[in-house]
Amino acid sequence: MIGKNINVLRKRKGLSLSDLSHQSGISKSYLSNIERSLNQNPSIQILEKVASVLKVDLNVLLESDNNFNKLQQTDQELVDFISELKKSGIEKDNIQEYRQLIEFINWQNQNIKLNNN
Repeated sequence: MIGKNINVLRKRKGLSLSDLSHQSGISKSYLSNIERSLNQNPSIQILEKVASVLKVDLNVLLESDNNFNKLQQTDQELVDFISELKKSGIEKDNIQEYRQLIEFINWQNQNIKLNNN
């Protein structure tokens, strides 16, 4: 589970095993053993170093396969959404305006729910 998560995230970031090893200060062979589940109990310090290099929360590395797959799906949905925004001509500077709009809609929906209960 942990090894698979690290492997998927490492590849998604475009890092080789050597890159991850160099940036984390963990030996390439040790990382390889973790990814191949030969070492299934790496220390929390090792996992924190890996999570830092991969720029993810430590909990992401510890996620079960089901939760990790859901997280990956959500990440892909966000990437797709951002691509759609770019295609429609929305610039980075406009994103704050849309964020405010979304926050307002969420606030409005919460108030409607409260009033209906």
